[in-house]
Amino acid sequence: MREVNVADITAAIAELSMDANYNLGDDVYKAFYDALEKETSPTGKNVLEQLITNANIAKEEQVPMCQDTGYAVIFVELGQDVHLVGGDLNEAIFEGVRKGYGDGYLRKSICEPITRANTKDNTPAIIHVDVVPGDKVKLTIAPKGGGSENMSAVKMLKPSDGAKGVVDFVVDVASKAGSNPCPPIILGVGIGGTFEKVAYLAKKALLRELGSSNPDPFYAAMEKEILEKVNKLGIGPQGFGGRTTALAVHIEVFPAHIASFPAAVNINCHAARHKEVTI
Repeated sequence: MREVNVADITAAIAELSMDANYNLGDDVYKAFYDALEKETSPTGKNVLEQLITNANIAKEEQVPMCQDTGYAVIFVELGQDVHLVGGDLNEAIFEGVRKGYGDGYLRKSICEPITRANTKDNTPAIIHVDVVPGDKVKLTIAPKGGGSENMSAVKMLKPSDGAKGVVDFVVDVASKAGSNPCPPIILGVGIGGTFEKVAYLAKKALLRELGSSNPDPFYAAMEKEILEKVNKLGIGPQGFGGRTTALAVHIEVFPAHIASFPAAVNINCHAARHKEVTI
């Protein structure tokens, strides 16, 4: 049994909060440059160039790449041979968010849903914990902006809808979203499980390296089909037209009840922010 002090988790979350908002991942940079080569719209090319410039400024000056620094969504892979000491895991994560968003001058966007009273420190965070083999703690933060989150959707399809039903649903969600989620977007797609599980799958799909394929050839082909159809919508970078409406489609799957066929789409904007560390 390995002891991990939750103070180390607080420090890691604080650092990750700033890192994710300041430093765009290499996989997203690569996707921008790949899109720039393929984009035929002059305006679309110009927007992509501006997005690259914006990301460069954020990294060089260590400032947020977007004014919406997001809801702090935390994924924890907790080794079953880890004994956490020094306090409560959830509160340690919350304190890390408070510190990171405070020290990093990141916008605090979390409020009571009806009164809209701001919590003033960007907490509480959304926390997902998976217990896994081993004696390590892996922390991943994915700050989620409101604009893209608002365009996401869950649908309880009929089993008879099949693969076509999923493809049509995802493309329809992207089409209705239009320019609202700040394209080019990344589409996280969940298939199967239950109402709440499928939404979790869609969000977790956004953590994959951009452009990586589902290991199952069937779902890899579905990812490719959806990406091609979404990019034919003509929405383009920031909604100004072009062939780069989406940078990637990532699908995650879980077995479903024989009577159910849930599907979910969680949209990420072009600032596909997530950082991780293992303690």
